[in-house]
Formats: sequence, C-alpha cells, structure tokens
Amino acid sequence: MGELRLRPLTIDDEAAARAAHEELAADDFAFLLAQRREEAAAPESWAEYVARLEDQRHGRRLDPGFVPASFLVAEVDGEIVGRASVRHELNEFLAVWGGHIGYGVRPAYRRRGHATAILRGCLALCADLGIERALVTCDPDNTASAATIERCGGVLDADLPVAEATGAVSAKRRFWVPTS
Repeated sequence: MGELRLRPLTIDDEAAARAAHEELAADDFAFLLAQRREEAAAPESWAEYVARLEDQRHGRRLDPGFVPASFLVAEVDGEIVGRASVRHELNEFLAVWGGHIGYGVRPAYRRRGHATAILRGCLALCADLGIERALVTCDPDNTASAATIERCGGVLDADLPVAEATGAVSAKRRFWVPTS
C-alpha cells in the first residue's frame, strides 16, 4: 500500500469524487460540500465548484458565514480513499460544533489507518497555518472517529447535546488536539 497524500480536488476528480459522495451518503456524511445553485439557473458546474473550493482555500470570495478552508482529498496509489476539510479559523458555529478539521473515509478503505493518516496530515496543515491546538469534533456514537482523534493526541473537552437552534442537528464530542 502506498503513502496517503492530501491534495485539493481537480477537474479530473469529478467521477471519483461523486462516487465517494454517493457511498458516504449511506452514512449520512457528505463527501462533497454543497454545490451552489444560482438563482433560477442550473447547478454550479464541476469546474466552478473546484474553482470555488480554491477561492475558499485562499480566503477569496467567501460565502457569508464561511471561513478560509482547505477541502482536500486523501489519495493512495491514485485512488481517492477519503477527504478532509481544514478550517483556517473558527467562526462562532465552528468554535462550538464544527471545529478546525472534518474528515471521512470511504467504506471500502476503512480499518486500514487512513483516518489516522488523514487527521495527522490535517494537523500538520493546521500547524503550518499557526494553529497550535485544533478543535476536532465527532458524533457521540462514532467510536472509530473518537479513537482516531485520541490516537492523534486528542483530549476530550466536552460532550455537547443537540442544539438545533445553532444549526447543529446532532450531539457532538469535542476534542482539542496539539498540532505539533
């Protein structure tokens, strides 16, 4: 098995990324971030979507409520095995519920250490951004994710109940993880 590499999405990733999105939908996890819909127009094209993610990575033309963030795919031997979102800063919602890092692994690639490799790569990116401790959250029943976070040095901060008024539709476990 090759080494895991985190990289931005490209135009050539559309079929693999859409397939991963469909696979993870069964787990109520969105592999891809929501695509924009223009007023009374067709959905955003894949090229526009990739360009928007690149703009977000550089803090350009951010949608209201969004922060600069890097959406990355995890690739091993040319196959997309998962994905990660690294938020470069926290807004009010992310500071409580979403955290700096979100990640997911495609079902066929689980239990191979990819989640740990993805999180470690994201922590290195956070360190490069000057973030000393990253907030990482997971659902309370996601024991595999909690174990991954703890394996990377995460310390439980709190278990939060459902708070739909804030946009959080499920309870969360919050961990602080050193980035270096």
